[in-house]
Amino acid sequence: MKKVFIIGTLGLFLLGACNNKADKGHDEHDHATEQHDHEAEGPEHDGHDHGTETKEGSNEIVLTPEKARAAGVEVSEITPGIFHQVIRTSGQVLAAQGDERMAVAPVAGIVSFRHRVIEGMSVSKGSPLVVLSSDNLADGDPVQKARVAYEVAQKEYERMKALVGDKIVSEKEFAQARQTYENARISYEAVARNQSGDGQVVTAPMTGYVKNLLVKEGDYVSVGQPLASITQNRRLFLRADVSERYYGQLADIASAHFRTPYNEQVYDLEELNGRLLSYGKASDENGYYLPVTFEFDNKGAVVPGSFVEVYLLSRPMQNVIAVPETALTEEQGSFFVYRQVDAECYEKQRVSVGADDGQRVQILEGVKPGDRIVTRGAYQVKLASASNAIPAHTHEH
Repeated sequence: MKKVFIIGTLGLFLLGACNNKADKGHDEHDHATEQHDHEAEGPEHDGHDHGTETKEGSNEIVLTPEKARAAGVEVSEITPGIFHQVIRTSGQVLAAQGDERMAVAPVAGIVSFRHRVIEGMSVSKGSPLVVLSSDNLADGDPVQKARVAYEVAQKEYERMKALVGDKIVSEKEFAQARQTYENARISYEAVARNQSGDGQVVTAPMTGYVKNLLVKEGDYVSVGQPLASITQNRRLFLRADVSERYYGQLADIASAHFRTPYNEQVYDLEELNGRLLSYGKASDENGYYLPVTFEFDNKGAVVPGSFVEVYLLSRPMQNVIAVPETALTEEQGSFFVYRQVDAECYEKQRVSVGADDGQRVQILEGVKPGDRIVTRGAYQVKLASASNAIPAHTHEH
């Protein structure tokens, strides 16, 4: 009996050991299968989706160098430099009276430049500017027409002159013939004076500089149409009207920028060889503004008499962080820039702005030295980010 009990106990023990071994093998198989399935999922399983989705609240934008170049995006490293205190006001561009004349077309024709004529070049009175050719025009050569009209009127006048003494023709008829003859003579001499084998030569009406060329090669012009403007003075004046409250800063003004209303271009007086002439010591009796007057080169793109927006540059400030105006975007009164994080990643950064000189804007907070900021194409980055045209970077796991 005791022997049977021992044999039964050993049997139960062996049976339990077999079950444990089977369970262990099953567990190992399941883990191996699970590991195989995890590896089969590929890199998508790690949650790094580079280029299709944006993590909620993410401030990063992925933009490849190829796409950045296509969008005209330019990036610059920010370094502190000199920035001037700015007085922003309005002003007017002035020109001296009587120093400018216009060369006009004496006849209709096709414009041709036989000599090199460029804006800003010096010309003497009577020097050729353009040639007007009337060949192959339906109206014919105006010089030949004027010559024929003059010869006919001259013959009629001489005939009348021989008959008026004998009272064959009346004094009234003779006077009309004489008037017709004189008008034809004046017209012919006016157009024949500068006639050449190539056509009618238009010359400079006075000694000075070519300010504007108003026609180009091959243009058709009519009688009296302006061709070029000639000025005797290569300098223009910029008068800024400054409020009396800035009187204490006028002595520190050294230069200025100004923006024109017709092309929105900002001009730097230093680039136009400009200089400060004077500033007012007293305001006008009819106003509360002090005039500040500059002189600068007249290069033809600025219209005398036009009103402009003026940025007067006062005391210099050292180690100031500033970015071009093109680097800023605005949203509901707040300003932002886009910082380049790496070769393909950008992030949107809110900034606090200070003075604005028309070309650059002082940054008070949000940008530090060494940051790489998008200075051109910032709005393209903004629009592409808002429309999901540029895929965003995500770190979702």
